[in-house]
Amino acid sequence: MIAPIERVLLLHVREAWGDQARVDAQWRAIGFADRPDFARACEECDDFVALLRSLGVAVELLPRHEACTLDAIYVHDPIVLAERGAIVGSMGKPTRVPEVEALRGSLEQLGVAIAGQVTGATAKLESGDVLWIDARTLAIGQGFRSNAEGIAQLCGMLGDAVDEIVPVPLPHWNGPDDCVHLMSLVNLIDRDLAVVYPRLLPVPFLEWLCARGIRLIEVPDAEYQTAGPNVLTIAPRVCVMTTRNPVTQHALEQGGAHVWTFDGTEICAKGGGGPTCLVLPIQRAPG
Repeated sequence: MIAPIERVLLLHVREAWGDQARVDAQWRAIGFADRPDFARACEECDDFVALLRSLGVAVELLPRHEACTLDAIYVHDPIVLAERGAIVGSMGKPTRVPEVEALRGSLEQLGVAIAGQVTGATAKLESGDVLWIDARTLAIGQGFRSNAEGIAQLCGMLGDAVDEIVPVPLPHWNGPDDCVHLMSLVNLIDRDLAVVYPRLLPVPFLEWLCARGIRLIEVPDAEYQTAGPNVLTIAPRVCVMTTRNPVTQHALEQGGAHVWTFDGTEICAKGGGGPTCLVLPIQRAPG
């Protein structure tokens, strides 16, 4: 997850949300923290796309799918990317189920190989819980959005492509309506550097990271609420995060990272997502 990103899929707010009336009709029902302003959200998304392109990332804009809700901008969650191809997940949030087939169709049109799909009425797996520590080591969060059955299916599809899978129990926190993905709590910035919110992570997992020689940059409580741990790594020690996280940003820069920021008030903070959620990297350079 630190290999340089060359190409991503992104669903622009302008396509996903449509207009302010559609936003007003949905935001409470799907659990957004506050009412997004559509015009400002479009500006934020434009700025994010421009920032990615300035960093050398090719951005493929996805088409709107009428059955999807405002959450569809978080394109990272329905698909797990592996060396063998894309593994299609099964959303733990019922209103997000239509996103799965919409994204699968887009991947097929772009020529991305589909390596498998999580199936069954009770299996749940969201990519926000899947953290590649290196090419053959995987940490998987188990919580409200990814369950044991979904994780078992993913492990079966990966087979001998991975050497080690580390289960990470996730906290109840504020219940099933307040999503806590593993990548809401930890992201790699380089092979030896990670940003974490330790208060919601299990001690054995934190100790395991440290035993691998990974330095942990801790996000303060106030910056957890503004997606402080949700940092998108573009290349080793090159990353993007939202503004309003100055303590975490300074710590990352002290750790040798180059940090770019954008205002994600409307498209990140209010929807509970972050920069990693907004893109699905489909092409990386050799890490």
